[in-house]
Amino acid sequence: MKLLRYGPTGQEKPGLLDAEGRIRDLSGEVNDIAGNVLTPEGLARLATVDPATLPPIDGDPRIGACVGRVGKFICIGLNYADHAAETGAEIPKEPIVFNKWTSAICGPDDDIEIPRGSVKTDWEVELGIVIGKGGRYIEEADALSHVAGYCVINDVSEREWQIERGGTWDKGKGCDTFGPIGPWLVTPDEIADVGNLKMWLDVDGHRYQNGSTATMIFGVAHIISYLSRFLSLQPGDVISTGTPPGVGLGQKPPVYLKGGEVMRLGIEGLGEQTQKVIRA
Repeated sequence: MKLLRYGPTGQEKPGLLDAEGRIRDLSGEVNDIAGNVLTPEGLARLATVDPATLPPIDGDPRIGACVGRVGKFICIGLNYADHAAETGAEIPKEPIVFNKWTSAICGPDDDIEIPRGSVKTDWEVELGIVIGKGGRYIEEADALSHVAGYCVINDVSEREWQIERGGTWDKGKGCDTFGPIGPWLVTPDEIADVGNLKMWLDVDGHRYQNGSTATMIFGVAHIISYLSRFLSLQPGDVISTGTPPGVGLGQKPPVYLKGGEVMRLGIEGLGEQTQKVIRA
């Protein structure tokens, strides 16, 4: 299944993308793509619904973040060997963990806002994991059974605030609009090999990122198991798993967003995002 949320900001309704690429309204079945709807039992019930019986949505509605009521937005840094190399960083011995605030979450095609005072706003196409079955101390061999689905995330980052201003990375990662999620939450049965998906990002038609999840240092199962040692994972938690090379910071000289650009990004089988960059 490809699950989604559509409608004005703050008023999103649950939906499903049918085989013809048409949005179908799920409001008669669930109140949101969130919480218990994402558990194995909740998804199994949705899988029994015939899309043809759901009302079709006409027009071109705004697509919201594909998950609602996100409890935690956890990110993994420097998780691609080729991205670590472009930044001159050592390969991490354990996953680098930081957070994006849930107030950063927006729709996949919403505008990205450069914050006041920012001079180094950057991009990162990333594979997102949405947790379906919660737990602590999850064994790596069982970790994939905790996944509700996968999605595209743009881990927008302010590099000066992340790297040069002291403290943790978080203040350069969690600004409003820095977390577009979607367009779809794609259930694992539709993804043959999550460890070998093409991913890309363009700015104004120039391809900066052209990578694959195959170069991830820590895979999906390891990340879930690792995080569950330190915190409980719950249905609807979102994990962003790192980016391949080609970020603005890694260009020679570096290239940062100024306002007015259009970013397009996507991951094989998970859909695409398109964002206009504006200034606060």
